[in-house]
Amino acid sequence: MGDRQPLATPEEVAQYMQKPVRTLEQWRYRGIGPRFSKVGRDVRYRWSDVEKWLDQQRAAAA
Repeated sequence: MGDRQPLATPEEVAQYMQKPVRTLEQWRYRGIGPRFSKVGRDVRYRWSDVEKWLDQQRAAAA
């Protein structure tokens, strides 16, 4: 369990992707963004899912 990274907030992921938080909200609604989890009422992302999704986007654009 010591090798796990903390879950990311939508704000952290948006900053990392250089996108508005609202874009992540729209992607979640449309089911097209990175996988996310609900922790209570809060949305959280695993960094590994964010990276995997970004890699898939790059592959689809190639």
